[in-house]
Formats: sequence, structure tokens, C-alpha cells
Amino acid sequence: MINILFSGNEKVFDGVLTCALSIFKRSDPKSEFCFYLLTMDVSHIKDTYTPINDRQVQFFESVAKSYNPNNKVVKIDVGDLYAEEFAGCPNEDAYCSPYTLLRLFADRIDCLPDKILYLDVDIMFNRDINLLYNVDVEGYEYAAARDHYGKYLINPNYVNAGVLLFNLKYMRETKILTKARELIKTKKLVFADQSAIIRSTTKKKMLPQKFNDQKFLHKSTVVRHFSKRLFWLPYPHTDNIKQWQVSRVHKVFHYYCFDDIFYEYIYLKEKFNREG
Repeated sequence: MINILFSGNEKVFDGVLTCALSIFKRSDPKSEFCFYLLTMDVSHIKDTYTPINDRQVQFFESVAKSYNPNNKVVKIDVGDLYAEEFAGCPNEDAYCSPYTLLRLFADRIDCLPDKILYLDVDIMFNRDINLLYNVDVEGYEYAAARDHYGKYLINPNYVNAGVLLFNLKYMRETKILTKARELIKTKKLVFADQSAIIRSTTKKKMLPQKFNDQKFLHKSTVVRHFSKRLFWLPYPHTDNIKQWQVSRVHKVFHYYCFDDIFYEYIYLKEKFNREG
């Protein structure tokens, strides 16, 4: 069983669906998956901060089971943990949202397995997920690839936390996430959870860039991460194009290799909306 961890509010549905479809369509069809969805209601902070809803979960699970009847989807509400640990903390207005902090609770969630792959939702798999998931992380807290900009601007081994292969058993022993949560509660950090994880790390395994390509798509790319990036033309600017913005992916990136995924995503999203 391949275990995958997502987190977010109900607005991550498009990302979760497109990412999962890319996994199903690019991986060994015999693979079995369990998707864990961390969510919570913090609408007192912002109206749109509402949890992934049950209809989204049920629809997503029906899609997952259409690829393999043994696939599972597990929704976990961590609102109580968030209130206990992070309510009113200096990083509650993090650069993305409070939902970026939820993966820092992984060691406190008993049902999570010893090995699990955390993914941001703005990710597409270009090749079989087993190439990443089967990486041996024994003796390491996690495996991650370098951040495209951070490796130049901050540190050559500065990692991007959008793709993290957790050795959760070892992480519980080293208490990396306990230390990270303490930083979140006491210090204002530029990149919040990512900064906290990096500062608390004892031992990480560095992955080749192909496991988290944040700027380019190569033939060897396993994971294409649609994170914010710098464009030089027609003038220097940043843009944050996500994979579910299909027309922009075509127009700006000229990617057509994901079209089989996009066609199914559009069909499923229309079906979901009709059934609503």
C-alpha cells in the first residue's frame, strides 16, 4: 500500500483530484493507495477556511476505487490539535494559509503509517510514483529534493517541503515535528512550516531534482510541482499557475503530455458539479 498525505480546506479539491489522477494514470495499475486528507474548520480566521467536505471525500473515493477497489480515502479532522498547538501563534497568517501547518501534526496522528508521502496539491506525476515511494529512507527523517530558488539564494541543500517522503517512525524518535511545532509557536518564520521543518532536521536524504521539478518538465521528471516561479519575459515577473488551470498550462507552459489527465479531470469536475 502506498500512503499519501494531503492537507487543506475544501478549495484543494481540484488539486487533490488532478494530482491523484496523474498518480493513477502514470503508475503501475496494480499499485494500491491510501490517501489521508488532513483538514479543519478555521472559518473564524477567514470565511473560506472551511474543511474538505464529506461529498468531496465520497466523490474522490469513488474515483480512487474506479482505478483499484482496494484504494482508500481517509479524512482526518485536526481542528482540535490546531487549536491546542497553533491558535494565535505568530505563523497563523502564514504565507499560504494555516493549512500548510497541518503536516506538522503527523507524529500525533496515531492512524498514520510509518512511511507516508506528503504532497502539496499543486503537483502532477509525470512518471510512476513507485520511483519515489520506493526510495529507502531507513535512518533518515525524510527524503526531499532541493528548492529550485533556495538552493541558489539560501543554501545548496535547502529543500522544498512540497514533496516529503516521511519516515514517520524515525521522526517520532527524533521528535523533529515536536521541535518544528515549538518554532511555529514561538518564532515568526519566513516560510513557516518549511522553515520549521528544515531548522529541526537531524538527518535528511537528498533526492534528485526530478522528484520535485519546480520550474521545468524534463523527460526524466517524476514530479512536476506547479509552484510560484519567476518568468523573465516579456518582463521579469512571478506567476503562480496551477495544473487545474488547464488553458494556462497549455498557453504558458505548452504542456500537452498531461492532456489525458486533464480530459478526465474536466469530465469528473463537471460530473461532481452536476450531482451537487
